[in-house]
Amino acid sequence: MTKRSVARDILITVVILALAFVISVSFQKVFGIDEQITTLFAFAVFLISLTTRGYVYGIFSAIVSTLAINYAFTFPYFAFDFITPVNLISAVVMIIIAVLTGALTTKVKRNEEIRLESEKERMRANLLRAVSHDIRTPLTTIYGSAAALLEDGEYLSPEQKNKMLQSIRDDSVWLVRMVENLLSVTRIDSGNVKISKSPTVLDELVSSVLLKFKKRYPDRKVEVLLPDEVLIIPMDAMLIEQVLVNILENAVIHSEGMTRLILRVYVREDVAVFEVQDNGCGISKEKMQDLFLGYYEHKEAPADSQKKNTGIGLSVCATIIGAHGGKISAENVPSGGALFRFILRLEEKGNE
Repeated sequence: MTKRSVARDILITVVILALAFVISVSFQKVFGIDEQITTLFAFAVFLISLTTRGYVYGIFSAIVSTLAINYAFTFPYFAFDFITPVNLISAVVMIIIAVLTGALTTKVKRNEEIRLESEKERMRANLLRAVSHDIRTPLTTIYGSAAALLEDGEYLSPEQKNKMLQSIRDDSVWLVRMVENLLSVTRIDSGNVKISKSPTVLDELVSSVLLKFKKRYPDRKVEVLLPDEVLIIPMDAMLIEQVLVNILENAVIHSEGMTRLILRVYVREDVAVFEVQDNGCGISKEKMQDLFLGYYEHKEAPADSQKKNTGIGLSVCATIIGAHGGKISAENVPSGGALFRFILRLEEKGNE
């Protein structure tokens, strides 16, 4: 366990025992009730065993509770008496409660960890199948075009050569983007990358995003709507750039019939809201369910096996925004098209 989790469990134990003691004193002094004090401490032991990890804190709280009841709330007061059968039975009962509750909660948590790990493995398998499907076509195109240029280059016209080279370049760029996204999502998910936030000027961020997007899609115009005032947001600028580029590219790839693409940023209370909206075909209900999970099932693979986006880019977006402590969502616009939205806090809280 980490130091933070140990400190959390210690704090929970101390707070619950202190509350139990204070309430017991109130019962005794104010209401003159002694009968329910043992039950109150037993409940405190149960809560501690339920909310902390392992058996140690529950058993410790059972021993402390037994000593507290024996010393402060049982005659003779302010003296230990373990000869009386009632006191011995109370001690045994509370220790049994602690052990059984600790065992139960440990088993439940372990089963939950196993379930989550199984779910991760299932998602990894689906992701691998989806990625394998998508990279096959560009790799085949690159191999075929390169082989044709090497073996039959002398028989090809300059136009044919340029077309093949263009195809090789486009597919290579697509594969590089795919690999970058895969590396980002797996490294952040595994905890090997820590988000390094620094104050970033919004206008500079958007200019960098548009420059990268323009290189890939020179014919696609992006309408930009930004606040009039200078907005500075704490973020890892390179990762947020990747998020915005991924969402814009997703709109180009999937928004059939799109004629308008809007990047909008505004302030709402203590957060900056980023929105990317298009007027294309929108998102189907089936895709909406798994939009940020990292894969799309290829139930309707095209006959020509053209490369498709597996959703890796959107999974990266969700991972990066989550690591920033923000939220990301998508919805269909009533007038047509899709709207992607994510939020980032304008000020850091605590030690983040």
